[in-house]
Amino acid sequence: MPGAAPPPDGPLTLLDLVAVRRWAVLTRSLFAARRAEIDALNVFPVPDGDTGTNLYLTFDGAVERTLATTDVTSADALLSVFAKHLLWTARGNSGVILSQLARGLAEGCAGSVLIDGRALAVGLRQAEVRARQAVTDPKEGTILTVASAMAEAAERAAADAAERAADTADRAADAVEDDATVGVHSVALAAVEAAREALARTPEQLEVLARAGVVDAGGAGLVVLLECLERVCAGQRARSGADASDRRSRRRADPSSAAFGAARRGHVEAEGIPEFEVMYLLADSDDAAVETLRARLVELGDSVLVVGGDGEWNVHAHVDDAGAAVEAGIEAGRPHRVRISRLTDGHDAGNRFDRPQGHDTTPRSGAAIVACAAGVGLEGLFEDAGAVVVRSGPGRRASTGGLIGAIREQHARGASGVVVLPNDGDTLLAAAAAVRAVADDGIEAHLVHVRTAVQGIAALAVFEPSAPASANVLAMQAAASATRHGAVTVANRAALTSGGRCEAGDVLGVVDGDVVIVGSDQLVVTREVVRRLLASGGELVTVVGGVDAPEGLLQAVADEARREQHGIEVSLIDGGQAVYPVLLGVE
Repeated sequence: MPGAAPPPDGPLTLLDLVAVRRWAVLTRSLFAARRAEIDALNVFPVPDGDTGTNLYLTFDGAVERTLATTDVTSADALLSVFAKHLLWTARGNSGVILSQLARGLAEGCAGSVLIDGRALAVGLRQAEVRARQAVTDPKEGTILTVASAMAEAAERAAADAAERAADTADRAADAVEDDATVGVHSVALAAVEAAREALARTPEQLEVLARAGVVDAGGAGLVVLLECLERVCAGQRARSGADASDRRSRRRADPSSAAFGAARRGHVEAEGIPEFEVMYLLADSDDAAVETLRARLVELGDSVLVVGGDGEWNVHAHVDDAGAAVEAGIEAGRPHRVRISRLTDGHDAGNRFDRPQGHDTTPRSGAAIVACAAGVGLEGLFEDAGAVVVRSGPGRRASTGGLIGAIREQHARGASGVVVLPNDGDTLLAAAAAVRAVADDGIEAHLVHVRTAVQGIAALAVFEPSAPASANVLAMQAAASATRHGAVTVANRAALTSGGRCEAGDVLGVVDGDVVIVGSDQLVVTREVVRRLLASGGELVTVVGGVDAPEGLLQAVADEARREQHGIEVSLIDGGQAVYPVLLGVE
């Protein structure tokens, strides 16, 4: 990405290669400047909200990769290359959604060596479509709502500009409507203004935002991206006074004086294991038919994965009715290389895992694990099980590329399939993107939806290296879903939580993703979290100590658990994670 030429003196009519480069570099700069501001939109009063940091690191890594690309000669080609790099460097859920926005924009602008307003509007609409496809359960009041407003406004602006240009051409009698060029600046300006308005309304759509008094952090990041687009398209007429009004629209109130609501719980209810795994390649289809197929497979079962394009898709699902899954493929196109395996034979999900000593790096022919870990103790725990570990935690979430590399490493060792444990709710989409990417290379990988390290440890306990990865993932998901989880941390700002008002420095007790206890003593709060987790019984308590855990805290927690539940097993682990002095799990 060589140095860009100086911007023009007025609004651009077309986005060329230099303008797209300038947009990327400017966006990286603004993400760097506003990362802390976007991080502060976290609804939890805990220093692990890093949406702004994830967006910056995602964009920074992609820009660096694109700097090394020298054979790109058109605006649309640069968008395509940059979108691929964004997927590789994507960190956190927000980074993955950003990469999908870029992918859609590149698809919509494909074939435009110079991008005009109409192509830009098409690209922004396709960006919104791809972003929604990236999220299994789309919610309004999020970045998706902001993206919808962006796309709608861009389409209206492009249509209005085309109509005005056609009227002018008719009067001049020297052009026709199809030849009328629509400038990019009017489209970009409409998109960013609509996005700001939609962002300001996100608290009206999500109660958790309203109670915290903040807007959606991912949506705020998208507004930054569009601000940079508008400024590039405006040339030297970019409005210097935009910052103050933009920031007022991004945040309705200081989060330090705002209410905090219960976050959506990450606990997944355990369900029965489907009988069959169905996999096939699908040819002679199109995007619309594939979307219908995906929806049908979701109705039939779970673990649905449909990836690909350019005429061929890779289809995977766990279902009870294998025939119906194949028939759905026949309706969508031409299934071939069909493979149906029984998932439920001979598998014991009750076996516990005894950690071997040493890190097993020998080649294997069965299943293998890739796991994220936020501390050196947790890293060692998963490495002892033969996992390839990717470091991931607040402020430095694992990237999609890092996870892809770890999966490929296990595959190169001879693993027939790989199970991925993200162990963090904000790394789920990056892990899912990595699984989809390696599927295109013919590598079998499966994602276990684990949102905390203790759920990952529970999943690890039932892992059987000799069993197929597809069978392992079902048993591991069931074990993770059956694990109630809690944590203890320290508030970094004032907020209203489900456990009452907290101030910076207060000790917070978290149960199943919700702050329910506010206190001043870590031991007292931790004991209360244990009591709540054990209120409905349990056989095993896992206690993971962080770097800031006071001396003697873990043993005191173990003693409390044994008093609460006679005969209960307690596992103490020195995890070494930051932010959370104690992580707790009850199976």
